[in-house]
Amino acid sequence: MKYYYQYPVSQYNTAGPVKPARTVHFPNDIVFQDHIRQGDLEQVGRFIRARKVTLDTIYLSGMAALHEAVLSGNLECVKLLVKYGADIHQKDENGWTPLHMACSDGYPHIARYLISLGAKVDAVNEGGEKPADLIDPDSKELITLFKGLGVV
Repeated sequence: MKYYYQYPVSQYNTAGPVKPARTVHFPNDIVFQDHIRQGDLEQVGRFIRARKVTLDTIYLSGMAALHEAVLSGNLECVKLLVKYGADIHQKDENGWTPLHMACSDGYPHIARYLISLGAKVDAVNEGGEKPADLIDPDSKELITLFKGLGVV
């Protein structure tokens, strides 16, 4: 067992009182995006209820909060944002809707939810692509979903 002797601070601190360490404060939108990416629903809800953020803001990432939630693959976070008024038709800086992202990243559960709310399956991004155009051929569940809608 090791024992450590604690020396009085004044014996070694000849420069005077110690200044408090600097702290870093991040803007609310950056912290909010981080909570979304981590799926911290409690904190996401707190930020929204406290009106620290607006849900339609396009962040430096080029996306809004709902886009970030879709990319995280967290359906519960997507539902929470929609509950508080996130626009399911909002486009990011490249014209992608949340449905485009759900299809591109292979999240059929999120795509199904967005479609059930009326997300436009014929929305076109700046590259001229519809959500169905972005579905990976190996994503059978998404292909089946869009075939059922008569889109694929």
